Amino acid sequence: MHKITSYLFLDEQAKKLVDQVHGTSIDLTFSEAAILVRLLSSPNAILTKEALLQVGWPDRVVAPTSLTQCISTLRKKLEPYTEVQLKTVARRGYQLHIAEQSHVKMLAINDADAIRDALVGVSAWTKFAGIAFLGLILAIFWYMSDHHAVVKQVAKWHADKYISLNIGGTLGTAQTFYIGDEEHLHPSWWQKHLAPEGNHISSIKHFSAFAATDGKNYSMAICPELDAEACNGRGMINITAIDAKPAGLNMTEFIPLSQKMEQRIRYNRIVLPADDKGKGELVEHNYHADIYFPVAGELLVRNDLSMSLMYEGENRGNFYSTSCITDQDCLTTPIKYTIRGEFEQYQTEINDLKVDVFYVKVLQKELTKPDEVSNSAMQFYREIRKHDIRDEELFYYRVYQNEHTAVWIIPQMGQVLAWTQYNQLKL
Repeated sequence: MHKITSYLFLDEQAKKLVDQVHGTSIDLTFSEAAILVRLLSSPNAILTKEALLQVGWPDRVVAPTSLTQCISTLRKKLEPYTEVQLKTVARRGYQLHIAEQSHVKMLAINDADAIRDALVGVSAWTKFAGIAFLGLILAIFWYMSDHHAVVKQVAKWHADKYISLNIGGTLGTAQTFYIGDEEHLHPSWWQKHLAPEGNHISSIKHFSAFAATDGKNYSMAICPELDAEACNGRGMINITAIDAKPAGLNMTEFIPLSQKMEQRIRYNRIVLPADDKGKGELVEHNYHADIYFPVAGELLVRNDLSMSLMYEGENRGNFYSTSCITDQDCLTTPIKYTIRGEFEQYQTEINDLKVDVFYVKVLQKELTKPDEVSNSAMQFYREIRKHDIRDEELFYYRVYQNEHTAVWIIPQMGQVLAWTQYNQLKL
C-alpha cells in the first residue's frame, strides 16, 4: 500500500485507489498505477515525459500520446480528491502535488467513535436542534469567508465561447471571457474598434488571442504566434475599448506608434539578463504589460502596468502593482497608481477552464497627482481616483500562463484583459 493522503491509498498489487472515508475503490490500469507509484516516490518533483514513459510501458516503445492519454485518464480518476493535483509543467514534464488539507478528512475516521458515543442517549429533538444550530453557524462562517467571496466573483464569469477576429488582415479565433448573458458577444463589438482601411500588418501571419468583456469594456489580448504555448512575450498587443462608439484604430499606424511610446517612456518594465540565475531564496514573480485604450477623436492612452507576487506560503503572499498612464503626445504628466496588499490564491474553474484567482486585500494605495492631464486621459484619472478612495478588496484572474507569459483579467477601468510578459527575480 502506498499512502497518498491520510485517507487515500494506492494498492499497487491490486491496481486500485482505496478511499477509506467512503469505503470505495477505483480501478487503475498497469500504466496508471506504475506512473502514480513513480510520482509518489518523488512528491513535488518534476518528472520528465521520458522517465514516465519508461515506467509506464517498460520494454516497449510507444508514442508520447500514450502518456498524454494516460495522464488525462489518471487525472479524471483523481478528480474527486481536489487536494491531489497532477500538474503539467510546460516543456518539462509532470508533477504530483498533495495539499495539506487532505488531513482534515481524517477526522471522519479518527473521531467517528467519539462522535457516535457523544450522540448516544441524546433525544431526537436535541440532536435536530444541535445539528440545525451547527449548520447555521457553518453557513454564517461560509458566507463571511474569503472563499465564499471568491466563489461569488468567479460565478459572474463565463468562458464557453470563442469569437473570430481580424488582426492586421489575418483571421483567427479568441477564447472569450464575459460577464452576464451573450447579447454582446458578436465579434463586431471588438472588431468595430479597428479601422478596416488601416487593418493591415504584414508582419502578423498568424496569432493567438483572448478576448473579454464586462458588458462595458471590450478587451483583446494578442500574441503573434499560432500556438499560445509558443508565445515568448515579443510583439504582444493589448487593446481595450472603453467607449461603445467605434474607436477607428488604424493598426498600420498603431504598431509603430506603440513602439515609439514604449521606447520614449518606460517606467515599470523589468529587464533581466538572459543568464540571470539569482542566488536568493525569495522569488519575485513579475508580470508586465502595455495596455492601449483607443477612443474616437482622442489621443491614444497607454497604461504601463507592472504586477509582482511574492509568496510567503503555498497560496498566499504579498502583492504589488504599479500603473503609469500617459497619452501619445505626452500632454499628460504620468498618472501613477500604486497598490500594495496581501493575496490569497485560489485555483478554480470558469466553465471547464482552469483559472487562478488572486484575492487581494489592499493595505496601501498611492495616487501620484499629475501636474497636467489631457482630455483624453481625464477619464482615466477620475476612474483611478474613484478606486483610490473606494477599493479595499480586489480580484485578479490569471486565465492562462506559459513559461514566458500570462494572460490576466485586471480590475482597472472595469475589467481589463492583458497578455503580460512574465519574469522571475530571485532576491
